[in-house]
Amino acid sequence: MKINTFLLLIIVMMQLSMLINITVFEGQWNGIVLALHTVLFILAFAMYVDGKKEKK
Repeated sequence: MKINTFLLLIIVMMQLSMLINITVFEGQWNGIVLALHTVLFILAFAMYVDGKKEKK
């Protein structure tokens, strides 16, 4: 899978989790969603850096 596709999937997952938290749970799981977003961001950043290293 290309890195761009993977990064877009992470963004979609982040947006959907925020949407579900706001609409279904009325924002009660903000801490869990924030932790999930942090983990997804770190994963995306690591994938991006790894992709840059492979191109060199």
